[in-house]
Amino acid sequence: MIDDWYEIQNVSDGVSLIREKYVANWLRCNIWHVRGKNFDLLIDTGMGLRPLKKEIATLSGNPIKVVSTHCHFDHIGGAHEFDCRLGHKREKEIHANPDQHNTGDWNAFIRAETFSRLPDDGFVVEKYSVKAAPLTGYLDEGDVLDLGNRVFQILHLPGHSPGSIALYESKSGCLFSGDVVYDGDLFDTLYHSDPEIYRESLSRLRELPIQLVHGGHYDSFGHEKLLSIIDRYFRGEGVIGTPTDWINSELSSL
Repeated sequence: MIDDWYEIQNVSDGVSLIREKYVANWLRCNIWHVRGKNFDLLIDTGMGLRPLKKEIATLSGNPIKVVSTHCHFDHIGGAHEFDCRLGHKREKEIHANPDQHNTGDWNAFIRAETFSRLPDDGFVVEKYSVKAAPLTGYLDEGDVLDLGNRVFQILHLPGHSPGSIALYESKSGCLFSGDVVYDGDLFDTLYHSDPEIYRESLSRLRELPIQLVHGGHYDSFGHEKLLSIIDRYFRGEGVIGTPTDWINSELSSL
């Protein structure tokens, strides 16, 4: 039994980054905890391999609202532990009935090399699954989450998935982007991805005065890096083709 499955990093005042320590960097998602005056946000919940709720309790005693930026397995695995689960309505059926295919084909990504240590002695890679966690409320373009001391606007940015959303704080220029954009190869070849719509979503981000991006994977970055990532994608570079080829490439670079 591993007690330190999660690592927690204080990123800034009121924002913490939580990662699954023993999941490979090329797969593990960033779990963001944002402390508010009235309630806290938990943006994505990882793969669900070890209990998450007790880790969050060490950060704050406030009520928690989980926001799922999209419905893929590496972002929704721990959502079932929480009572308030918010996401986009276009993906409600997937949250309610997750399976290997509709959550992003976990069999293509989860293999022995995915883990430097296993979450427990009885864990079998081939039997990984995600527990159902039906959304208890919906978020869509223009909705606002007012924490009492911070206000986030919801942006609906489909393309990676139909219901991909991001949280934008105009006052600070901070964006929690999920998998719409992050500092790595972007993914537009899933069964419900749409590259043309994805380009439209990225074009929207290009026009916003974003100062800091907290992505769904890898390290955070600023405005110039955001433009560079988007422009690279527009040139047809930095795109994941098949998961197998991409993972093999990642492993060969280690």
